[in-house]
Amino acid sequence: MMEVKAVARYVRISPQKVRKIIGAVKGKNAEAGLNQLKFMPQKAAGLLKKVLMSAIANAEQNNELDVDNLYVKNIYADVGPTLKRFRARARGRGTRILKRTSHITVVVAEK
Repeated sequence: MMEVKAVARYVRISPQKVRKIIGAVKGKNAEAGLNQLKFMPQKAAGLLKKVLMSAIANAEQNNELDVDNLYVKNIYADVGPTLKRFRARARGRGTRILKRTSHITVVVAEK
């Protein structure tokens, strides 16, 4: 059984937000997963859709796998580096703002 993966690194979204969407796609048929992501309103859904499409394209182009037999074997969002920013607050103070990034990995395999 052949596994193919695609990774999107340094994506400007919190991994926590991506993980909420992952459950909807994991273990499903690749085409069904794409279809489901297409109609989800979250930003993470669009990003996941892009990575899933890339994984499917990798399977088709590099490994000559049949797209109809592909399913999402694994999908996960790891923590990337955090951008630290400051926001001015009252009385001359500043507070830290953490702009989080993710590394999104999608693994597809043939049934």
